[in-house]
Amino acid sequence: MGTTGKPQVLGIERATKYSPNHIGNDRRILQRTAESLQQLGYEVETCTEDEFLQQQKRADYIFSMARSEQVIQRLKQLESEGAMVINSPYGVDNCIRKQMTELLIANDIPHPKSLIADLSEVSAEAIKQLGATTFWLKRGDSHAIHREDVSYARSVDEAMSIVEEFGYRGIPNVVINEHLQGDLVKFYGVADTDFFYWFYPYDAEHSKFGHEAINGRAKEFRFSPEDLKAACDRAGEILKVKVYGGDCIVDAQGNFRIIDFNDWPSFAPCRDEAGVKIAECIGKQIEKNAGK
Repeated sequence: MGTTGKPQVLGIERATKYSPNHIGNDRRILQRTAESLQQLGYEVETCTEDEFLQQQKRADYIFSMARSEQVIQRLKQLESEGAMVINSPYGVDNCIRKQMTELLIANDIPHPKSLIADLSEVSAEAIKQLGATTFWLKRGDSHAIHREDVSYARSVDEAMSIVEEFGYRGIPNVVINEHLQGDLVKFYGVADTDFFYWFYPYDAEHSKFGHEAINGRAKEFRFSPEDLKAACDRAGEILKVKVYGGDCIVDAQGNFRIIDFNDWPSFAPCRDEAGVKIAECIGKQIEKNAGK
């Protein structure tokens, strides 16, 4: 216990390798969360992924943006010993592209038609079975780190060329999604709170790798943000992540399909409010955990 009588909490920053084009934003949302927890009376220490491993840090209550395999394995060990970790390291693993796609489809979360396969199993005929003319190819074995980890293909032949390039890079498997026409919508959410924020990233010039330009400026098709929040909260439960973000496509009829779902994004356009709500979520879980 800290001097305030509330538990001490450890926060783990995301290594810069896993924050492509968002290093500062990722660091700021973790710090904003730490500040909000302090305002709630918790004593908070933050560290880098390297410090966490090298100094063998441990705590009963941890909030983490970590992505490295070594840290995730260590967090799984601590969680098995009774530590509370948000987001759960198992949830971080579930947000790796292959697992994420399989879980969302298996649980009827609205999602594009997809082919999930080892590179050696991918064929032009299998891609054609998606019934699309353009495609997104995404490495299946990790989160996206480089621009080329998510690639747009304008034909089956181009898709097969990208599969070949993935092989040269040592990527073992791929997720191929049909390309969907419609408005690209980015969203952020925090479980166990009323927080949900969405916007059109192309119109706001918010980008990680520039892929937003494919769908272009939003036509602002009408849809239900309440239904999207409900679907995203359910996806978070399925994937075991409480702090989440992602992207979906909204078509002209107002239907949405989730094309990406991430554990603890940067929350750059709504950082201040999000930090408060993430701290609220963590606080609720600490109280729930302490009451067991």
